[in-house]
Amino acid sequence: MEALEELGSKIADALPGAVRGWNIALGELSIDAERTEILHVLTHLRDGGSCFTVLIDITAVDWPQREKRFDVVYHLLSLSGNRRIRVKLQVEDNTSVPSATDLFPAAGWAERETFDMYGITFAQHPDLRRLLTDYGFSGYPLRKDFPLTGYVELRYDEEQKRVVYQPVELVQEFRDFDFMSPWEGARYVLPGDEKAKGGK
Repeated sequence: MEALEELGSKIADALPGAVRGWNIALGELSIDAERTEILHVLTHLRDGGSCFTVLIDITAVDWPQREKRFDVVYHLLSLSGNRRIRVKLQVEDNTSVPSATDLFPAAGWAERETFDMYGITFAQHPDLRRLLTDYGFSGYPLRKDFPLTGYVELRYDEEQKRVVYQPVELVQEFRDFDFMSPWEGARYVLPGDEKAKGGK
């Protein structure tokens, strides 16, 4: 814990104006960075003696009621130091974040996924297009206001011998919401319990 506190203070002192703060939670160090200074922060973490040379992931968190709606989150790994660090920045909807692809080539896919799922754009990204959803897909599935119905899904239709689009249907009839634990004596036979019937 002391080593993480020392590292947090060292990074904050080295990057005044770029680092808004830091904290330790569940044994991991998190740095809060300014959006416009994210490349400066990432460069320092990679080259400034901390040796965070591996970009593990880039993702986001949606806070719909907040003015700066999204947290963009970077996870870095130091192989030589055997430690991880989390870097977060806040960004408004429709505001770009500088792309980290020049610093970490692996950022290309992670930024595309974040764009596809949350709609966050990354300035100067060499190929920012959807990665997981279909061409022409409308909306961003990991936003908290993304509707559960009203969009289309595609599937292969055996009769028509082609891919077809159809409205999304959320089937509920196979669910039983009695909230009863199977260990509390359900009034119906649970799958797999048939063989235990009558046994000792």
